[in-house]
Amino acid sequence: MSGASRNACGCGEYTRSQMLHAAAAEAGKGLPQIESGMPEPAGTGLTRRSLLLRGAGLALAVYGTKLSLPALDQGIAAAPAPKRVLVSIFLDGGLDVMSLLAPTGDSRYRKLRPNLALKTSETLPFGEDRRLRWHPAAAQLARLHREGKVTVFPAIGYSGPDQSHFTSRHFYEIGEIEVGARTGWLGRYLDVTGTADNPMQGLSLEKALSPTLATASNPVATLSSAGGYELSSPAGDPVKTELFNSFERMGALPATSAGLRQLRGATTQTAQLRRELPALETTGDGDYPGSAMAARLRLLAGYLDLGLPIRVASLVGSGGYDTHAGQAATLKGNIRSTSDAIFAFQRDLERRGIADRVLVHVWSEFGRRPAENGSAGTDHGAAGIGLVIGSRASGTMAGEFPGLNRLDRLGNLRHTSDFRGLYCGLLEQWFDQDPEPIIPGASAFKRPRVVR
Repeated sequence: MSGASRNACGCGEYTRSQMLHAAAAEAGKGLPQIESGMPEPAGTGLTRRSLLLRGAGLALAVYGTKLSLPALDQGIAAAPAPKRVLVSIFLDGGLDVMSLLAPTGDSRYRKLRPNLALKTSETLPFGEDRRLRWHPAAAQLARLHREGKVTVFPAIGYSGPDQSHFTSRHFYEIGEIEVGARTGWLGRYLDVTGTADNPMQGLSLEKALSPTLATASNPVATLSSAGGYELSSPAGDPVKTELFNSFERMGALPATSAGLRQLRGATTQTAQLRRELPALETTGDGDYPGSAMAARLRLLAGYLDLGLPIRVASLVGSGGYDTHAGQAATLKGNIRSTSDAIFAFQRDLERRGIADRVLVHVWSEFGRRPAENGSAGTDHGAAGIGLVIGSRASGTMAGEFPGLNRLDRLGNLRHTSDFRGLYCGLLEQWFDQDPEPIIPGASAFKRPRVVR
């Protein structure tokens, strides 16, 4: 995905947010001071160590640990496969909820969006509220919804919404609306329930650590690439194959010293990963689309099926959603790519027989303004979309669509569900975990039913 595709409008505040969050995940580096008073995202300053996990085809960057790499390797091997897994998917830039779920049945919709409004005839039914219709590009999400596998939050947010990409995303990542926390809400969950020797308990399927997973004590990890491991050669076949076969035979040679034993172990492990990774990459449902997001989800399904001890995983959805200009064309492709990848992942889990242990949470930092702007786009808004997807999702709408007759004082959609209530519901209903040590002020938030 090109930079232009990911950031459709070139919004400076959006670009700064990307830069700051990337900086937060760099090994041992503090956050650069861009603006006075800007909050630090979770994950700043965590140390990083490399770990090549034997037998699983994974090259991990491990954060937040003082243990030796062999101890971490052993800890991963000893950890049982979790009974329940949560996958967090972030839609970067502020997805327009009024496009994903178009309020074609609201009398003000076409007045607010004379050019961007979708026609009822081109959209798909949303049975829980007849005012709303799925975007045609979200056909696969609509299909899962009809099957009772999607819990929809049509207007999720928080009081006093902040329309900064950076700040609002930070709130969602840390699970509160105070700036400056250095741990993510799922990172705190892992600090409470995780272990000191299993960095795979929190896995970012990106090059940078997701601030949502940043912990205070227990280790978490990132995959260095979608495939996790690469062994390359400038020569082609048949020379390349024989080169790697020779490399593998080196690992079987007798070792007469500690140095040679270490070298032999490294070559043996490298050859093992080369054999195993291609098989893992091609397992699963053959209907995954050809996007980077789909490739990551395909690998994740394979890792979960192998029984790797992943408790929470995080990745970024396809494309960018900061659609200040030219929204219709950009949004259509990104919604379809994300929707199709999630659908393929769900079907893959079902085929493998592990769908009952995986939930997917889809979120974005805010929604867009109900009124279109003069550039065929929409500007930063307030209430946005939240989705919980899976065979165990409640499959019912949480909160309600507030309608377009009572917007807030800035002309934005009012929220009817608080994102912290959703987090509390996921912790209690999915993980059987008391949210009080994890979500500040948890007792004040209404818990929606997200799991059946």
